[in-house]
Amino acid sequence: MSKINFVKELEWRGMINQMMPGTEEQLNKEMTSAYVGIDPTADSLHIGHLVGIMMLKHFQRAGHRPIALIGGATGMIGDPSMKSQERVLIDEVTLRHNQECLRKQLEKFLDFDSEAPNAAILVNNYDWMKNYSFLQFIRDVGKHITVNYMMAKDSVKKRLSANADHGMSFTEFSYQLLQGYDFLYLYEHEGCRLQMGGSDQWGNITTGTELIRRMNGGEAFAITCPLITKADGTKFGKTEGGNVWLDPKRTSPYKFYQFWLNVSDADAAKYIKIFTDLTQEEVAALEEEQAADPGLRPLQKRLAKEITTMVHSAADYEMAVEASQILFSNKAKDILHKIDEETLLSVFEGVPQFEISKAKLEEGVPAIALLTDEAAVFASKGEMKKMTQGGGVSINKEKLTDQNATISTADLLNDKYILAQRGKKNYYLLIAK
Repeated sequence: MSKINFVKELEWRGMINQMMPGTEEQLNKEMTSAYVGIDPTADSLHIGHLVGIMMLKHFQRAGHRPIALIGGATGMIGDPSMKSQERVLIDEVTLRHNQECLRKQLEKFLDFDSEAPNAAILVNNYDWMKNYSFLQFIRDVGKHITVNYMMAKDSVKKRLSANADHGMSFTEFSYQLLQGYDFLYLYEHEGCRLQMGGSDQWGNITTGTELIRRMNGGEAFAITCPLITKADGTKFGKTEGGNVWLDPKRTSPYKFYQFWLNVSDADAAKYIKIFTDLTQEEVAALEEEQAADPGLRPLQKRLAKEITTMVHSAADYEMAVEASQILFSNKAKDILHKIDEETLLSVFEGVPQFEISKAKLEEGVPAIALLTDEAAVFASKGEMKKMTQGGGVSINKEKLTDQNATISTADLLNDKYILAQRGKKNYYLLIAK
């Protein structure tokens, strides 16, 4: 067993909302298995999943055995907790694809492959639910939990009061029984004694502990973490573009890095405890630095470094840092030629774009023609000539000194783009096709 006390570790990180009596004693007594359920309705995790995953990561570091449960069966129904309407149901082929994608992402956080006794395992509740008939389920499981007990759960009460006109389908009402059965199944087949999740899961988790008590006579435990919000009260993990995903195809490493780099001071102080492995002493030192000179933003920089490296790689982190410097670094020209297409498009997202002819570039085009006739960066050749003479025009972050300089395919970034700059702040992306 590791010397890390898991409960104390979560407490200083601000990651415990509720905990069932006896949980800490159980964890101090022996290596324990615990699970967190993950919704497989997409082929990537997003940062909203990270709290539960970090709980499992800290759990494994403390010498215990983490179980990641992919909710293939429950994902087909949809948890009513904190939801105002039913979700769209997905098929088995999609579920299996999503499961494989999620496993690859989870491997960055958890050790699945070692010979250690606390190596993580991945399970899918679809595997034990797919052949379980409805009649069997209500006979074996349903009779042990009363409707009164289920109705008393906050997730059910909130849903019913919020949807007085539409009510709540039996499918969703049965969700807590299914999740409770997952806990029972893992208790019986994997020796799982603990379930962890967000505070909105408390009702579902305790249904599981109750089912274990009634059907098996066993004792099981629960820990929930607070739902993460931003300091201004708005939802964590959402941007104008939607979720912040762990898949680099959905959210580029540059955008991912920028998300963490730009959180508020208050949020950085909270997130660095939740989303990194840094020790209490390391975090305290960073907080002192932040207090001494908030403008240097050491908390945000370290948070962004740790989490980008963990989710992506050290190389992706370095590229994201370099890309962040493009707009004001004196090495901007070199950086621009190094970064990949996705990062380039992320950095210059939202700038005006023009399509230009690649065939013409192969022959070479004078800059003045390129930025007026081919792409309307300037309204007139006279305007461009005047600004070039004043040193206000750049191509790929290199100052243009001659408006008649030839621009060719040799100037293309990623064999496709030219970045034009007019004045200090006006950028234009020319796309050669």
